Parts: sequence; C-alpha cells; structure tokens
Amino acid sequence: MKAVVFHAIGDIRIEDVPEPAIEAPTDAIVRLTASAICGTDLHFVRGTFSGLDKGQILGHEGVGIVESLGEGVASIKVGQRVIIPSTIGCGHCQYCDQQFYAQCDNANPGGKLAGTAFFGGPAAAGGYKGLQAEKARVPWADTNLVPVPDEISDDQAILMSDILPTAWFGADLADIEQGDDVVVFGCGPVGQLAIASAMVMGGRVIAVDRLPDRLDMARRQGAQTINFDEVDPVEAIRALTGGDGARRIIDAVGIDAQHAHDGPAEPGLPGKLADAVEQRLIEPAVKTLGRHFIGGDGPTQVSRWAVEAIAKGGTLAIIGVYPPSDTHFPIGQAMNKNITIRMGNCNHRRYYDVLIDHVRSGRLDPTKILTQTEPMTGAIEAYEAFDARQPGWMKVELEPSA
Repeated sequence: MKAVVFHAIGDIRIEDVPEPAIEAPTDAIVRLTASAICGTDLHFVRGTFSGLDKGQILGHEGVGIVESLGEGVASIKVGQRVIIPSTIGCGHCQYCDQQFYAQCDNANPGGKLAGTAFFGGPAAAGGYKGLQAEKARVPWADTNLVPVPDEISDDQAILMSDILPTAWFGADLADIEQGDDVVVFGCGPVGQLAIASAMVMGGRVIAVDRLPDRLDMARRQGAQTINFDEVDPVEAIRALTGGDGARRIIDAVGIDAQHAHDGPAEPGLPGKLADAVEQRLIEPAVKTLGRHFIGGDGPTQVSRWAVEAIAKGGTLAIIGVYPPSDTHFPIGQAMNKNITIRMGNCNHRRYYDVLIDHVRSGRLDPTKILTQTEPMTGAIEAYEAFDARQPGWMKVELEPSA
C-alpha cells in the first residue's frame, strides 16, 4: 500500500509499505477513505519535535471502513464506516474510566509516565503507524473507533478525527458561559473551530491573528478580529471588553508563537521539502517556526498577551502544542489576577456523542474550514503549500488512492 513516510527532517516521501496486520485480539484494520495534514505533522517534518524514526508513517487524522477485526472486538463490525480519534486509549484503565483517554496508562508502551499515545508520532508517543496511508491498524478498536452516522459526510468526519474535538476541548476547558467575552489566539484550523465551538456555547468571540485570509474566515464566522501587526492586541482586547479584559481566553497557537516581527513571513519548507535543510531554513528549526503568527518573546508571547488581556478571575485554556522545555510563563502576573489555567492534550473519545449531535443537526459544520482536498499522491506538494501558509490553504484533506 502507499503511505506518506518520514525519512529525515525536511524529507518525506510517498512510498509503498507493507499493509498492517492484526497484532492483538482487540485490533482492527481500517481501509482509509480520508486522512488530513495537521500542523503537528509539520512540526515533525521541520524538526521542531524530535524523535520521529525513519520509516514512520505520518498522520493522526483518519476516516475509513473497517476491513477486519481481532477476535476480541465486541462493538465494532466489519464494513462499518468509522472515525479514528487521534489519541489512543485502552478504554479500561483508571484514566480511561474517567474519560482522560489522552493519559491512558496502557496505550503508550513506554509505561504509565510516558504520556499521550497517538498515531503517526515518535516512539515517545507510542510509535503507532500513522493514518496518511491506504490502511491502518487501530488498537483497542472498541474504544478507538467511532461509527459515523450516514448523515455525516467523510469531509465532515475527517475534521472530527482531531481538530474539531481539540477545538471543542479548548472551549470546554475555558468553561464558557452564555454572554462571555472569549478571545481565541490563533486563527488556524483548530482556532477556527474553537471560534465555532465558543459561539455554540454562547460566547462572544474576539479572534487574534495576522494573516488576512484567516482573519477573514474568522469574521465570516461572526467573530470580531484583531490583527496584531496593526494594533497592540492587549489594548484592543481591553477596548472591546469595556476595559476589563476577556473572561475566557483560548491559546490555539503553542510553539508557533515565534518571531513574527523578525521579518516578513517566510515558509519553513519552501520548494521541495528535501531542500529545506540545505537551505538552512530548519537549522535550527525554531528560527523559522511561526513567523506567520506571533513575535516578540518566542513561544511565550501568546501566554504573556493572554495573561495581560484576561479579566480578573478569568479562565485561560491552552490547547496549542508547546515543547517540554521551560517557556517562562508569567506565573506571578497570572496568580495576582486569580485566573484559572487549564490545558492538555485532547481526550478525543470523550466528545463524540455531543459533537456528532452538533454536526448532524447543523449547529457545527467543520467543513467550512476545509479548503483543499488532494490525492495522497500529491501529499508532498500539499505539505509545502500548507507549511508556507499560502493564502486560502487552511485545512488539507488527503484521499488515498485505494
């Protein structure tokens, strides 16, 4: 079968790889009908997050048809159309029992303290083969496969594999109430769906970014927008909230908060991906990351703006991906404002009942942010365009050839 395979920083390829096989009684094999490219995939290709082994199949977003099952699978049937949640849980440990699937004790072979397991990541995340492929093995299928109602299209379903649950998770962490002023930092794919989720929960949304096409999309959703290249975002947020600041803030940026004011936007992987290292655009990778978003103080800039712009007693939800190293969070200022800070990796499986209901009813339509559908054979070019933040490239769906 064909798959998108990581070889080295700046070097991914479409290759023929062995088909997956049942390895445990609770496994399923799913034939993918759609996958997608996520910003996290770009971090691996750029080298921002290390540890990805040569030969790893990329991707953690997938929709498909169940092709075969281990003898221990009870609730999933061959032929069912299913969503594959990005994070992996066993379904029966102390954390899965509390719906903290992203902290499963058993999914990560590294042990209880190893952290979140997900598809298409490094060995530290479990080493599970990714979903940018024609087929995939899914462990603990009864937990990690979600049947898709006929009324939900593949285009909708692929956005429910990761980014819609992650966005809803962010709005849930923010504890949004009817009429709350909600600021969303970052108008990328997750940020856009965080805007939509916050509005469903009754929030009045202010969206912050610098890219015109992303701000335009946020405005079309009904958000007020702030271009931080044009105004001081903290002052603008205070002006829009009667001087108090926003009660709820969602950081949907993370490590991409780098160096926006160092110069004009510059793609981290221009031209062919394999040329990136030679062109010294990823050495070190953090020098080019996120020029498209936040500048000033590296990855702490959004955190600093958020703490300055939040109302006293407010809630800050962090769903942007940060490195494990210290980012100098302004903890003193946060403490003095009595704010609540909630963060983490999304427990995807927790949210499907409510999200399926919202999508089926039309209250949420994630396809509004789907801007490109490409064959998997064109994945390299799609990665380049997505990384370069080419105007109009918001979210890319890949269709396997099988």
